Amino acid sequence: MAGVRVLDLTNVLAGPFAGYQLALMGAEVIKVEVPGSGDLARNLGGDPDLSKDGLGVSFLAQNSGKRSLTLNLKSAAGREVFERLVREADVLLENFRPGVLERLGFPVDVLRSLNPGLVYCAVSGFGQTGPMRGRPAYDQIIQGLSGIMSVTGTAETAPIRTGFPIADTLGGYAAAFAISAALVKRARTGAGSFLDVSMLETAVAAMGWVVSDYLVAGRQPGAMGNENATSAPSGTFRTADGALNIAANKQEQYVELCTLLNRPELVTDTRFTTRESRKAHRIALTEELEKTLTQKSAAHWDELLASSGVPVAPVLTVEQTLSLPQLADRQLLHAVEMPDGRDRELRVLGSSVHVDSASVGPSARPPRLGEHTDDILTELGYTPDEIGTLRAEGAV
Repeated sequence: MAGVRVLDLTNVLAGPFAGYQLALMGAEVIKVEVPGSGDLARNLGGDPDLSKDGLGVSFLAQNSGKRSLTLNLKSAAGREVFERLVREADVLLENFRPGVLERLGFPVDVLRSLNPGLVYCAVSGFGQTGPMRGRPAYDQIIQGLSGIMSVTGTAETAPIRTGFPIADTLGGYAAAFAISAALVKRARTGAGSFLDVSMLETAVAAMGWVVSDYLVAGRQPGAMGNENATSAPSGTFRTADGALNIAANKQEQYVELCTLLNRPELVTDTRFTTRESRKAHRIALTEELEKTLTQKSAAHWDELLASSGVPVAPVLTVEQTLSLPQLADRQLLHAVEMPDGRDRELRVLGSSVHVDSASVGPSARPPRLGEHTDDILTELGYTPDEIGTLRAEGAV
């Protein structure tokens, strides 16, 4: 995406995550922030000192490689600066509530008049139309409304939210994908696009199998804990020292599992001979398997089964996951400087996609609030005196 200029007017997670994916792929992303406060994520995260300095962990996580410009869109001079930005941009990304940018004087038709080739992507909780369009929405709200929480946990503990903001993240991925597709269209036709990304619809669409069980099979989805509704044994099992995930979804995998556990009788047991019979007796099957699995460690079974074709892996903590040699080999983690000059490196996640056999990471550290304002204004043609006036007026 080198040469693609993105105006990122987003806050907190879904929008900034989308902008970060574009930045990782080489786009020039200008983060347009409110003077004095900036992205709310600058004040969020697990380190209170960083949050106090406007460098909250939540901000650092998805803003590397971007440049920060502060701009007051409620001022006439600020809107004039924004018009110049739009004229020279390829993409405009925002996650305001529907109608906010229009009330500031920039409805879709005005943006198109400024830049007919603009790809304008609006990310919101419920989309730009419909009876819920104006309601506020955070990840927690979307998780509950989409049905995700109803199928997470066990029958006794559901509804439970996932352990990370999955609706925000899915919305960000959907926006980045839509923007990429719209840029392909523009390259072919010269026409821009207006992309309306709904976090609710994205979350529901991502639940494909669960939703289809209801739409096609008439089965009411429910929370099954760590079990896989489509197969057995496919879930989390106790070992001598920890949890182990096994997904023997194919018949040959089940036979191989029983053979390696030295439990051949489980292959011919009439309760477990077929996929459907195993699903019907999954509790009994789990009890039988755990009689053997609990005799040795998760590491032992992982080593034994991993090379056999049976999908298996231990259940890890985040710390353990980040220390996996596999992730080190793939270079998912990248080190950049801290924005405040502290004598420590900042480790951030790069892209999950390798391009031409190479890992993809951020081109630079996250920006301080308004760090690049003067540089960007100069690129837009403003003189030093004009920039001084904009600052004096509170436009930037």
